[in-house]
Amino acid sequence: MSTSNRAGRAAAPTGWVHALVTVVAALASMAATAALGLWAAGADGLPDGGFGPVVAAALVTAVGGALELSGDADVLLGTSAGLTVMPLSVTLVGALVLAAGFRRPFASGGAAGAGDAALWAGRIAVLWLLALIGVAFAARHTFDVPLGGDTLGALGDLLGIAPRVGFRADVPLTVFVGVVWLAGVLLLTVLVSPRVPLPGRAAPVRASVRPAAEALVLLLLGQVVIGAAVALVVAATRDRPAETLAVVLLGLPNVVWLGLTVGLGATWHGHVQGPFDLPMPHVLDQVLRTPDIATLDLGTLTGHDGRWAWLPVVEAVLLVLTGRLTALRSPAPPRPWRHAVHLAAGLLFAVLTICLTGRITAYLSLSVLGIGDLGGGLGGELLLRADVWPALGLAVLWGAAAGLLGALAARLPGLSRDGR
Repeated sequence: MSTSNRAGRAAAPTGWVHALVTVVAALASMAATAALGLWAAGADGLPDGGFGPVVAAALVTAVGGALELSGDADVLLGTSAGLTVMPLSVTLVGALVLAAGFRRPFASGGAAGAGDAALWAGRIAVLWLLALIGVAFAARHTFDVPLGGDTLGALGDLLGIAPRVGFRADVPLTVFVGVVWLAGVLLLTVLVSPRVPLPGRAAPVRASVRPAAEALVLLLLGQVVIGAAVALVVAATRDRPAETLAVVLLGLPNVVWLGLTVGLGATWHGHVQGPFDLPMPHVLDQVLRTPDIATLDLGTLTGHDGRWAWLPVVEAVLLVLTGRLTALRSPAPPRPWRHAVHLAAGLLFAVLTICLTGRITAYLSLSVLGIGDLGGGLGGELLLRADVWPALGLAVLWGAAAGLLGALAARLPGLSRDGR
C-alpha cells in the first residue's frame, strides 16, 4: 500500500515546475486575450509605448485589482479621472486555464491525498502571488493629452501647459484581491471536480453542493458560448467587425451575464456621456446615453428592440434545464424541496457575483483655471450599477422554481436517471 502511494505521488505532476507552467499558461492566455481585444478596439495605436502597460492593466482589473488614475500636478491644470471595470472575458479565460491546470494532476487519480491537493494549491498560490506583483508593477504609464483647438486648447497654449494623464496599479490591493480571486477559482474547481481529494469531513459537503454548482457553472459557460456564436454571426454580417471582436475578447461575459439578470427581472442603472463607448451591443449604449441616470431593464430594452422580450423565456428554459441537470447529477433520488433550496442558493451567489463584477465606473475631466471640458469632448463619464437586493430576491425565486420544476421533470417517465 505504501509503495502504491509513493508511486502515485511520484506520478502526479504537482511539483514547482508544473505549478509554474500552470501559472504561466494562465497569465499568457489572459494576456493574449486582452492584447487581441485591445488591438481590435484600436489600442495598438497608443503613443509612447502605452500598449504593453495597458495590457498589464487589463490583467490587473481582470482579477479585481485596482488602478489609480492621476493627472498633471500643475497648479493651473486640474484633472480628475477614475476607472473601475472587470474585462470578464479575460477573467474567464484565466479562471478556466487555472482550473484545468489545478485539476489535471488528479484526473487520473495520481495524487490521492488531501495533503497532496493542499500542497499543490499552495505552490500555485505562491507563484501566482509573485506573478501578480510583476504584472502590477508593469501596469503603469503616462500619456500626453492634447487639449484640442477650442478655448481649453487656447488657454493651454497661452500658459504653456500640456496635460498628462497616467495610471498605475495599486500593488498591495491588487495582490490581495488577486490572491482572493485565485482562492475562489480553486475553491469552485474543488466543488465541481469530484477527483480532487478532500478531507473526510469535507467530502459529504461537496457531494451535497456539487450538482447545483456544476449545473450553474455549465449554465454560465453555455450562455457565453451562445453569446460568442451570436457575436460571430454579427461580425460576419454587419459592419465594424473589429468592434464586435473587441466585445467578445474583452467583455462578452459582461454582456451575456447582464442579460441573464435582466431576463430574471433585475434592474440596472447607468449613464454614458462623452467619448466613452460601452463594451456592449449598441442597444445598451442607446439606452444609457442620456442626460441623466437611465434605467436598464427589460422594459427599456424592448422599447428599443422588441426581440429582447424573448429573454425571460430563454432564461426560464435554461434554468429549468439547469434544475433538471442538478437533479440528475445528485447521488440520491431527487427531493424537490432540497433541489429548490440548493439551486436558489447557487443562483443567488451567481447573481451576486455578476452584480459585483459587472459594475463599471469611468470618468475623466480636464480643466484650466477652473474652465473644464471645453476641449472638444475630452471629458466624459460612464456608469453602470445593478439594484443588487431586488436582483438577489429574484434569483432566489427563480432558482427555487427552477430547482423544483427540474427535480419534478427528472422524475417523469423517460426522463429519469436510469431512463425508465
